[in-house]
Order: sequence, then C-alpha cells, then structure tokens
Amino acid sequence: MSDTPANGNGSTPDNQAAAGPAAQIQVLAQYVKDLSFENPGAPMSLQGQKPALEVGVDVQARGLGVDQYEVSIRVRADAKAANQTVFVCEVTYAGVFMLKNIGQENVQPILLIECPRQLFPFARRVVADTTRDGGFPPLMLDPIDFLTLYRAQLAQAQKAQGAQASA
Repeated sequence: MSDTPANGNGSTPDNQAAAGPAAQIQVLAQYVKDLSFENPGAPMSLQGQKPALEVGVDVQARGLGVDQYEVSIRVRADAKAANQTVFVCEVTYAGVFMLKNIGQENVQPILLIECPRQLFPFARRVVADTTRDGGFPPLMLDPIDFLTLYRAQLAQAQKAQGAQASA
C-alpha cells in the first residue's frame, strides 16, 4: 500500500505537479583556494605556552555563470602570547554550487547560509591539520551559526545605507 495518494491513474496529485520542479542545490567542486601558515617564533614558540586566540570568519559568494556560484569561507586565526605572534593560520576554502529552480529572493540567503554550512566542516579540518602540522595542538574551530552571521551582515549593510542616506 502506498503512502502517497494517487489521482486514479497512479500518478501524483495535481497540486504537487502544479508546484513546479523541486529546488536543487548541488556541490560541483570543493577546494582550498588559499592557505597560509606563519610560525615566526619557531622553535621558541613551540615551548608549550598557551596563546590567546583570535579567530575571524568571512563568507563571500560570486556568480560564475547560469545557476553556478562560488562560495568561499575565509578563516583567520591569530595566536599571540605576551604581545608576540605565536602563529597565524589563514585558510580560504571554497566550493562551486549549482542552484536550480530557486527563486531569486532566496539565492543570497542560500549562498551565504546553507552553502557555507556545507563547506565549514572541511575548512575546519584544514585549519586543524595545518596548525597540527605547524607543531601546535590542532585548532578545532567551534561550529558557526551562519544564519546569525548573515543577519549581522544585513544589519550592518542597512546601517551603512541609513548613514549614507542621512549624509
């Protein structure tokens, strides 16, 4: 017995067909676009000190053609101890995504929320492997709420527009 109701001829109901083709997000490629690791105080920086970490994340998206977009996550981690740089790790991890049957009003949120969410575990692994290979314990980044990051970017853009309009 089927869970989906049929309209008498074994096909799906007319209201499902009227909804149009299903939205699709497809990952076409993933890659490290840029990777930099600096350990300026080595070998003295490897003496087991506990540095203060500052981590920044930026998400960018750009069109590549019809329905194709490149989304990149840039992660920069600065570790300092006593005003000395212990290490700097900078990774730009990117992916090419194909978005089909998605309304134009939904493209930007998908590119800046859902696509980075799919890329982040891989970027996190690159950062952990790079810091470990640099002689430090692996830097395991906390999960990132890309929805909150997106909303903050929108608020900042609206604030900047408001400041320009009043000037």
